[in-house]
Amino acid sequence: MQKILITIGIIILLTGLFWPWLSKIPFGRLPGDIIIDKETFKLYIPITSMLIASVILTLIFWIIRKF
Repeated sequence: MQKILITIGIIILLTGLFWPWLSKIPFGRLPGDIIIDKETFKLYIPITSMLIASVILTLIFWIIRKF
């Protein structure tokens, strides 16, 4: 449990430090993300972004489990 909390803390710290550069990545506005925008209705389904986030989280958890 301690390793997981320390790892999560380090990830949050690194995300905060690199946020100016990370915010320029078009994550959430990728091709394959579905956006339906009408006058009174807006639907946003980030399919491609969810797939990329899933792959990244899977790799992170796989690496954590190895150590």
